Amino acid sequence: MTIVESIILGAVQGLTEFLPVSSSGHLQIAKALLGVEIEENLAFDTTLHAATVLSTIVILWPEIKRLIAGLFSRHFNDEQAYILKLLLSMIPIGIVGFTLKDYFDLMLGSPYILTIVGAMLLLTAALLAFAYYAKPRQKENISYRDAFIIGVAQAIAAMPGLSRSGSTIATGLILGNKKEAMAQFSFLMVLAPILGEMFLNIVKGEVAFASIGVVPMAAGFITAFVVGCLACKFMINIVKRGKLIWFAVYCALAGVVSIVSNFI
Repeated sequence: MTIVESIILGAVQGLTEFLPVSSSGHLQIAKALLGVEIEENLAFDTTLHAATVLSTIVILWPEIKRLIAGLFSRHFNDEQAYILKLLLSMIPIGIVGFTLKDYFDLMLGSPYILTIVGAMLLLTAALLAFAYYAKPRQKENISYRDAFIIGVAQAIAAMPGLSRSGSTIATGLILGNKKEAMAQFSFLMVLAPILGEMFLNIVKGEVAFASIGVVPMAAGFITAFVVGCLACKFMINIVKRGKLIWFAVYCALAGVVSIVSNFI
């Protein structure tokens, strides 16, 4: 992989991480368009995801700081309850990460990866459309039960092409939670799993330096971080204010193109 290719992939990750369109799916499509083939697909993707997670921390730092401050209160408060819900939502993806990591790595290297991505993008489109047209009675706060169900949606979205933010936000909306609350919760609930996965990769020596090289990997990481910082706040506002149906239309079109391209 060249430095330019790594920078392009980092930019794709930074732009798509904060929209319900599947950054992992777009990474695979971008790799196919660029003709990029690497051995440590999952480790490379996780590294770019870690970069955008860091950009999320930078942009949402005031909220994260408030949660951390509330965590050390002697009395149980809203911040501690929110953190418990975040931790509860992380349990399913933790289980999937430990048990199915090798399976997903093999899937990313499959010659049919674009077909898989396309099918999952179509599923994302269906989920977003359903969430848009569903009109449940809205709740004031995300419940513990909802937090866990949203966490299950995040775990299922480990499939490449199935949008993580799209799945979690849509699931939360279907359960009756407000779009504004779900956008923030969705971006915060991914922090620990991605950073934890990145840490494990470093400990195991599985960071994608071997087949890529330190400089291209660093270029992709920095690009994803910088673009993520620039895009995060803007994209979160789009998710909060925008209509999910337009994201559904985009995912449907991208899914069809991805499937067709796999047979051309």
